Amino acid sequence: MLQRKIERKLLDWKRQPNHKPLIIKGCRQCGKTYSVMHFAKVHYKQVVYFNFLENPDYNDIFSGSLAVDHLIMLMSALLGPEVRFIPHETVLIFDEIQVCPEARTALKFFKLDGRFDVLATGSLLGVHGYGNQPKSIPVGYETVLDMYPLDFEEFLWANGIGPDFIDMLRQYLQQETPVPLALHKKMRDLLLQYTVVGGMPEVVQAYTERHQLNEVLQLQRDIVRAYEDDMVKYAENKDKAKIKQCFQSIPKQLSKENKKFQYSLIKKGSKASQYAGSLQWIEDAGIIRRCYNLSLPELPLDGNAIDSVFKVYMVDTGLFVSMLEDGTQFDILQGNLYAYKGAIYENLVADFFIKMGRKLYYFHKDSGLEINFVIRYRGQATLIEAKAATGDTKSTKTILKHPEKYHIHQAIKLGDYNIGRTQDILTLPMYMGFLLDEA
Repeated sequence: MLQRKIERKLLDWKRQPNHKPLIIKGCRQCGKTYSVMHFAKVHYKQVVYFNFLENPDYNDIFSGSLAVDHLIMLMSALLGPEVRFIPHETVLIFDEIQVCPEARTALKFFKLDGRFDVLATGSLLGVHGYGNQPKSIPVGYETVLDMYPLDFEEFLWANGIGPDFIDMLRQYLQQETPVPLALHKKMRDLLLQYTVVGGMPEVVQAYTERHQLNEVLQLQRDIVRAYEDDMVKYAENKDKAKIKQCFQSIPKQLSKENKKFQYSLIKKGSKASQYAGSLQWIEDAGIIRRCYNLSLPELPLDGNAIDSVFKVYMVDTGLFVSMLEDGTQFDILQGNLYAYKGAIYENLVADFFIKMGRKLYYFHKDSGLEINFVIRYRGQATLIEAKAATGDTKSTKTILKHPEKYHIHQAIKLGDYNIGRTQDILTLPMYMGFLLDEA
């Protein structure tokens, strides 16, 4: 069984007095159902499970009155006497709740009633064109929690690297002392494996059990095809082809030297007005995340973001690599991440940041200044450079030389190095990117 961070968050939710119904939101196949069911079986005497995608008949329960007593009566009749509704000891699980909008509306009444906990999952919540939206979203009566595929730390756990080892890495980071060579090499190898495998639970499980890369690639491409099937199945008819074209253009977008997303690369002559909604659909489905350009690389980052200028990264680097040409996995495991002009390294860093809950920002000026990422780290705006090869950090040095203009005093360079520092630039091995979680 894969250990997931969401388990701690679920336990924190349950222990909170007067907690609201909880919706776990995330892309398809990232492990939502498994994690919720495992948690429920451990912490409740009775689990009542509804999957609205597999059993559309369950929607009828919510077609009339949403009073809790009425709903419990219908559920009991449908599920039979073996299912018991024990106040404060029963949890109701609404899987794929987006299929039944009225079930989401009913969360308000379950909260007001207070006798039963409700856990829900949603893969395509809020996606434009997906069925009917709730007549009334229970604002103030539900909690929504984002879930992602396994992050690098969870991948390390799955490969036998425990918390003590990770704490030791944090100490090297805090003290800015080099990681011993044997540990450094082991972490570097695990990072290359993560870059290829990614964090989709089924893929990680298969890899840790059998280490067959052909199986990994097949599973990943099956997931990508399933995403494309969702685009065809659930999007509005007029958007189906555009969404798929938009999604399939991502490797091409990231292969450019200037990785700014360009609608003209989707289809020659296309414009934002034609494809903006399609890109939003893919982002709402949890498959990609935008990284916005900043007018200035200073806090508050969100206030300086330029909404119309952005890059696009895949939420899971393993899936991104699976969309590239055959042989890319082998190249990466040999330590060659230089293909696609650093796109793999950049998507890897984006993967780290997305899965720790960070919004993504970068800085680009027409004068030639280009910083891969800008984050809030230890209370300061911090430049993050992801270097696929040893190279100069000209843009970073230029910005650091002008604090009166850019208000930047620190930068981090991630790459195939050990820990070191040159004045205001801290150099870290790429695998330490997942440790940059201090705001």
